[in-house]
Amino acid sequence: MRFLDDVTVELVKHSASDTDVLWAARVSTAGEQSLEELEKDPERSKGLINFLMRDRHGSPFEHNSMTFFVSAPIFVFREFHRHRVGWSYNEESGRYRELQPAFYVPGEDRRLVQEGRPGQYVFVEGTAEQHKLVRQAMEASYTRSYEAYQEMLEAGVAREVARAVLPVGTFSTMYATCNARSLMHFLSLRTKNEQAKVPSFPQREIEMVAERMEAAWAELMPLTHAAFVANGRVAP
Repeated sequence: MRFLDDVTVELVKHSASDTDVLWAARVSTAGEQSLEELEKDPERSKGLINFLMRDRHGSPFEHNSMTFFVSAPIFVFREFHRHRVGWSYNEESGRYRELQPAFYVPGEDRRLVQEGRPGQYVFVEGTAEQHKLVRQAMEASYTRSYEAYQEMLEAGVAREVARAVLPVGTFSTMYATCNARSLMHFLSLRTKNEQAKVPSFPQREIEMVAERMEAAWAELMPLTHAAFVANGRVAP
């Protein structure tokens, strides 16, 4: 039995660079160009990407691809799958394999208490007693649920039936593939950032996934990422 307070995000393959944006954008006015021609003037390239981002010319940011491996609680995936345009998902199946006993328990830095009414609430630190209660209650619930799951499997019950007793805090895994434009839209909603023109209030657990995706993307497409940040973290 494993109790985890973090997520895993790995960039497993990609075809993504700032040059992809330039190539797609300049075909509109200059026709096909070689990579050498595109890279001749770095400042011009930076300016073009910023112009596209600022004026929300979005399609040039779609000509690239990134595939991430994600391991996170099922409740994170439920939120993730709301993002459908420009995303492809393949998640492990509880019908075809026995699910492993890995479960989410918030870490000590996870704010536990919600104060205020909907639309005007904030999360504040929990007390030591609240953290202790959360951990004990979750671990006990997870342990009993997985025991019931194992009991049914051992009795010959199909995996697709037995999995119904497992909670949404169970860890699952998936491959998620996107382009830079769809990733920017995801980040604009699933990260809380002071530089954002439009405020967002994501649940912390999906924000943890988003932060790791953003870090990987920023290394692949630094000019595009910088323009995204400079223009208020609004997807074009």
